Amino acid sequence: MASTRNFATLFGMIAFLLAGASYAEDAKTVTVKDDRGVEVQVPAQPKRIASISYFADDVALALGIKPVASTYMVADRAPDFLLGLTKDAKQIGQRAKPNLELLSEAKPDLIVAIKRYTVGNAPQLEKIAPYVAYNMELLDGSDKEIAELSKILGQPERGIELNKSFRAHLAETAEKAPKDVHPRYAIMWGGEVPFAFHDENTSASILNAIGGQNIAGPMSAGGEFGIDLSLETMLEKDPEVLFIYDYGPDRPHENNPIWSQLTAVKNKRVYYVGDLWVETNGPIAREIVLREAAHYLYPDAFPAVDVKTEAAKLIPATIQN
Repeated sequence: MASTRNFATLFGMIAFLLAGASYAEDAKTVTVKDDRGVEVQVPAQPKRIASISYFADDVALALGIKPVASTYMVADRAPDFLLGLTKDAKQIGQRAKPNLELLSEAKPDLIVAIKRYTVGNAPQLEKIAPYVAYNMELLDGSDKEIAELSKILGQPERGIELNKSFRAHLAETAEKAPKDVHPRYAIMWGGEVPFAFHDENTSASILNAIGGQNIAGPMSAGGEFGIDLSLETMLEKDPEVLFIYDYGPDRPHENNPIWSQLTAVKNKRVYYVGDLWVETNGPIAREIVLREAAHYLYPDAFPAVDVKTEAAKLIPATIQN
């Protein structure tokens, strides 16, 4: 019954969104309201997409469109979940500090950006091309974001299909998961004091939906989407599985003597996960995260995942070369 309600809510919301975007009479522009609450006129079916974060790369590639410019999470590391295709786009810097000069050189006709890193530069971005910002933080938000961007890119039906397919797979995976097992987990940035994400985070929401129990719990009213979680606190909460964003060889948390006492560490259930676990709101990322999450939580019930193999199923073959 809950799944039925979720589907009804999801597709009611999408129908509202698709009705809300308005076309100009000459059908050369579309007016959309982004997550800043700003109405933006964008080209109808833009061809030159610039992505600040991997979200627009993810949506565009799922629709068979190659972006012309992209930020990165780590320099010279094109993510496997996008088959490394972002390397073919002009590299415009790290997602938190995009280089506007390089962005301008790419001559985009649409900039799709993560809100929290770009809202302060909105006037400069708008001088380069129409700029649309999304939150890209919550699972429920991903349905809206995918539906709206797919419409902007001229493929609204495909956006609805991607959302419907994911929600069906999420429900199917939850149904197949062991009913009497709820592994305690944390999903976090590593460091001297790890930063763990609350239930509302997209990756955490997926883990929770298939039976995981997040030791960081839900957000507090008006609070942040994550929390500093000392290793002492982590030992007290005793996660059975740890998901850590993999940002290179510097892993100071592993040098703390408490680290080796954690159940997840003792049982070798610590997973250094890729960029898709950080940038999970696109259709390719969240689908592969779901598959990886199911295996990591229930290795006896779900198979291991080859990220590139799964990505190749989700990105049209016509643009994979």
